[in-house]
Amino acid sequence: MSDAYLEHVRTFAAYNRWANARLYDACAGLPDAEYRRDRGAFFGSIHGTLNHILVADRIWLGRIEGRDSGLKQLDAILFEDFAGLRAAREAEDARIVALADGLDAARLGSDLAYATTSGAPQSTPLRAVLAHVFNHQTHHRGQAHDLLFQIGKTAPELDLIYFLRERI
Repeated sequence: MSDAYLEHVRTFAAYNRWANARLYDACAGLPDAEYRRDRGAFFGSIHGTLNHILVADRIWLGRIEGRDSGLKQLDAILFEDFAGLRAAREAEDARIVALADGLDAARLGSDLAYATTSGAPQSTPLRAVLAHVFNHQTHHRGQAHDLLFQIGKTAPELDLIYFLRERI
């Protein structure tokens, strides 16, 4: 793997943390009933969607770190309270940034052997796994973004280009 690809991964890790912080800021002032209302999204509510993103990250980072996260249910609610969920999200984002910063070209170019949540063995290039982790978050942040609009809240800009413009 090239240094440019390593920088790409590190940029996405930083972007990911930035976008999550903006989304959580937008959700922080919501009335609890609106935050938890099932609006027909894949994970029901904003709360369910934010929990799902954290669940998936913990599963994937556990695999990358060579340990079992213990999580099997993608719709698990890890934190019932917003403050606890937010603190866990911030910690997970720091973990993702540290992982990206600690990668070298050889590790990034390697395959990741892991088991699915049902136990099936898999092997996927680590660079593709990381692309999936970042893409997965973007996908579900987009759903939470839409849920904010559904309740009449102004949702923050989360596009990568806004993050890049802030960094330049």
